[in-house]
Amino acid sequence: MAKDLLLEIGLEEMPAHVVTPSMKQLETKITAFLDDNRLSFSSIKAYSTPRRLAVLVSEIVDKQEDIQEEVKGPSKKIALDQEGNWSKAAQGFVRGQGVTTDDITFKELKGEEYVYVTKYIPGKPAEEVLTDLTQVITSLTFPVTMHWNQYDFEYIRPIHWIVALLDEEIIPLQILDVKSGRASRGHRFLGNDLTFATAKEYEEKLATEFVIADPMKRQEMITEQIAEIAAKENFVVNLDVDLLEEVNNLVEYPTAFVGNFADKYLAVPEEVLVTSMKEHQRYFDVRNQEGLLLPHFISVRNGNNVKLENVAKGNEKVLTARLEDAEFFYNEDKKLTIDELVEKLKNVTFHEKIGSMYEKMQRVGVSAQIIGETVGLTNEELEDLKRASEIYKFDLVTNMVGEFPELQGIMGEKYTLLQGEKPAVAQAIREHYLPISSEGELPESNIGAVLAIADKMDSLQTFFAAGMLPSGSNDPYALRRQTYGIVRIIEAKSWYFPLIKLQQAIGKKINSDEARFGIQLASGQKEVADFFKARLRQRLHSEDTRHDVIDAVVNSEQEDVTKLFKAANILNRHLQDDNFKTSVEALTRAINLAKKNEANSGHVDPNLFENESEQALFDAVADLEQKFPRQTMEENYQGLMDLRPVIEAYFDATMVMVDDERIRRNRLNQLQIIAKMALAFASLDELLTK
Repeated sequence: MAKDLLLEIGLEEMPAHVVTPSMKQLETKITAFLDDNRLSFSSIKAYSTPRRLAVLVSEIVDKQEDIQEEVKGPSKKIALDQEGNWSKAAQGFVRGQGVTTDDITFKELKGEEYVYVTKYIPGKPAEEVLTDLTQVITSLTFPVTMHWNQYDFEYIRPIHWIVALLDEEIIPLQILDVKSGRASRGHRFLGNDLTFATAKEYEEKLATEFVIADPMKRQEMITEQIAEIAAKENFVVNLDVDLLEEVNNLVEYPTAFVGNFADKYLAVPEEVLVTSMKEHQRYFDVRNQEGLLLPHFISVRNGNNVKLENVAKGNEKVLTARLEDAEFFYNEDKKLTIDELVEKLKNVTFHEKIGSMYEKMQRVGVSAQIIGETVGLTNEELEDLKRASEIYKFDLVTNMVGEFPELQGIMGEKYTLLQGEKPAVAQAIREHYLPISSEGELPESNIGAVLAIADKMDSLQTFFAAGMLPSGSNDPYALRRQTYGIVRIIEAKSWYFPLIKLQQAIGKKINSDEARFGIQLASGQKEVADFFKARLRQRLHSEDTRHDVIDAVVNSEQEDVTKLFKAANILNRHLQDDNFKTSVEALTRAINLAKKNEANSGHVDPNLFENESEQALFDAVADLEQKFPRQTMEENYQGLMDLRPVIEAYFDATMVMVDDERIRRNRLNQLQIIAKMALAFASLDELLTK
């Protein structure tokens, strides 16, 4: 008869960001354990709170499935002796499989006969198999771990209790000195210890002790309570998804409430107030119908509504202390000039092997101008970019950013505007940090986008020049994320971006004055380009681009990153075209033969032609070669595909690798022109057409 399994791991309070991933990990590993052990079930549900991880598995079969397995043994010539009797090898084999020689059959495999037996493995009772759940519990992995008491065992937090029930029967487990049972604990302050008579009553019985074990139900309670408050007070509350999940994983029994702060703090920039509430106190900010911030907040208590007004007052005191600091820092920062703050950056180290933050700004100022001119910024934009690059890190030494590091760039924009700088300059200072995550928001303005690219490229080039390359999963300076950000910005802006040429131009300028810029960029340029291409691959892969298309695009001889994206998009659109396979195969044949051209001159002499197909190919290629630099990528692709019948006719009538050296070289030169145009689009020879 099918039974229900309950497994609960009771812990000290876990960090909020660990709770949900750990719950999902436990569910996945329990599922895998049951599948591996041939214990089928109807459903599995995971639970979590800050103090527990649990799963309830419904209708587990009472025993493993019986299985029969065919096992291969020694060859027939080894299994039988000269008299036709079973050898010791055969007898040892069947003994090890739990059968007799009477069960042996012979089957041919690759021209030789082998011993085979079919063994039957009876299923074990579920109660016996589930005693190995200890392995599942100890196999969970966490971003950080700790050990306690005298034990060497490490876990996210100390384990205090384990509930393991199969219906009403306890499954005997033990981790360190903690033995499994049916006893659990309710809410730390409101509830009592409790015991479960059966696995099924888990969720319902915990609720009586003020523990809502289902995280989705807790989240629904929070959102409903906040919605009720908002409706009653005429508030607008936009629930931040990440904050909602974090708050949900901080409580076992949620109760939302309203707190207030003085109107005077609204004079402080809104971002400072929201950061104080959200990042430091886990409060939801409150707005009016017009979207303006109000002097209120909503928080969630881990408990019921008893003496809730006292809880609100306590939270208000904590927040007020933070806002007092913020107001003081803001007023103090307004007394400083941008030039004074920039001067302080000379004493702020970017990295001990690279130099100061001031020197970084000097380098970025140079590279930003080179990049800005290359991508086609207007003279006004270049002038604004120059000013932004001269000051863009100044807010790092302000009091406000010192207290709230999350506001770097944001406060730079605020203070820049207060001191009369152009809005475009201020916006670029804020945007240069973007994107702050792999798929985060990108800079909107051209100036901000160029400054962001220049800043990230400087980090990439200088860390590589100093020999501090990411290795494996180790990337302490987030160079992968920064480079991926560059790739995304270029893709979004569709700018002409010749990576290698820009690297060389920047390196030449920086290396001309090491005393000013603090470092030489001569080393590591190829490594930087390869690292960049790896992030380009990552971006194309994220867009579901076929792996051979990615290889073809990344390994092409195209220097412009934007054209690589365009080539990938064009190939993706045409993969299913009727002529795609035959056209690519014709071009691939030309590319492969062109690789044999040692002379590499590219000059074709029509006087050496021996048939009409050579002249036809020459005329078609010359026409396309003339158009190629002026056409769009799509037109170039179609032009290459249209060469197929001419190339096929050429190969039908022409032997390229003839003995006559002049004719052979002339024909290879003709194919090399085709290969050069093809490889400028993509390495078409890497496309899979079989």
